[in-house]
Amino acid sequence: MKTLSLTFCPLALVIAMLTFGVADARAASVQSAQEIIKYPDDRTSARYRLDALDQGPVLRHGDGPGRCDHLGARDVWVWEHSGTYYMHYDGAGTNAWLACLATSTDLVHWTKKGAVLELGRKGDDDSASASYGVTFFDGKGWHMFYLGTPNTTPAPDYIPAFPYLTMKARAASPTGPWTKQPDVIPFRTKPGTYYSATASPGHVIAHDGGYLMFFSASTDAPIRRTLGIARTKDLNGTWHIDSEPIVPLAEQVENSSLYYEPTSRTWWLFTNHVGLRGGLEYTDAIWVYWTTTLDRWDPAHKAVVLDSKNCKWSRHIIGLPSVVQVGRRLAIFYDGNAAEQMPTGVKSHMNRDVGLAWLDLPLVAPTAQ
Repeated sequence: MKTLSLTFCPLALVIAMLTFGVADARAASVQSAQEIIKYPDDRTSARYRLDALDQGPVLRHGDGPGRCDHLGARDVWVWEHSGTYYMHYDGAGTNAWLACLATSTDLVHWTKKGAVLELGRKGDDDSASASYGVTFFDGKGWHMFYLGTPNTTPAPDYIPAFPYLTMKARAASPTGPWTKQPDVIPFRTKPGTYYSATASPGHVIAHDGGYLMFFSASTDAPIRRTLGIARTKDLNGTWHIDSEPIVPLAEQVENSSLYYEPTSRTWWLFTNHVGLRGGLEYTDAIWVYWTTTLDRWDPAHKAVVLDSKNCKWSRHIIGLPSVVQVGRRLAIFYDGNAAEQMPTGVKSHMNRDVGLAWLDLPLVAPTAQ
């Protein structure tokens, strides 16, 4: 029996290593940060890091059809369908920021297709910008929730300005054409709430027989940012917004992209953090929050994923993330600016390109928190 036991144990160990060891060896684990960034106001800091490996830019602005992105490419939403990857990105064009499309089969080489939305008519909620198109496939057709606003800064930048609203379009194909649905009003900004200035679209998931959207929310004067949950049973109906955000306004985060880790039954929510330097606010990092319960998020359970410490080409600005699982890795798309000096004022929003970084799977939260 002893001989059999000695023979069996190494074999079991080998099997366990083959089954679990590679994943454990490749796992991306949250670690305590050696240096915690402090801000001059009351916005919070992350005390953990989950460092992604940066690959660098994969889509540069300036050569989109119809000059659709000649002043910038940013704010991406990436998804996969039938072996093709699709990217919606905000193209800063000649007269507006519009949702544009690019496609790829390898996530690195992208073919630009041009704008997929047009500006609304004068007086419409999307008369000045129709951008950031978040998609959801219900098994029959495609739904796009996009950011609309009637306000922008002056030419030539046309940066979208408050209010940031959620609007809807539909299509039979991920490439469009997209038909706007002006009669569908998912939700709107509301005075006196945490979403008084911004109620813009975010990641949609099917959950408990309905749908959840992790939308971007903000106040104005002062601008304070967070994420909220909107709920519906009908993607073409009205959404009901939770009375409280998922994390406090002092977190100063916006935009959402979720990944579910089945090995630990944990949800990971990637978002971009807005920092403060020299009196200037700018997107300075990608953060991730984790939870095992979608209705409960602890603001202490967050980590820096990408910032100036591990991004090799954008030394100051790290913008909106979108994550896609690719085998045993997680692709993280984001936007940045390769300028050596920190762009100031409205120029911090312009001349951005799209980068790609990676995390190995599974993602592992710290055991003691």
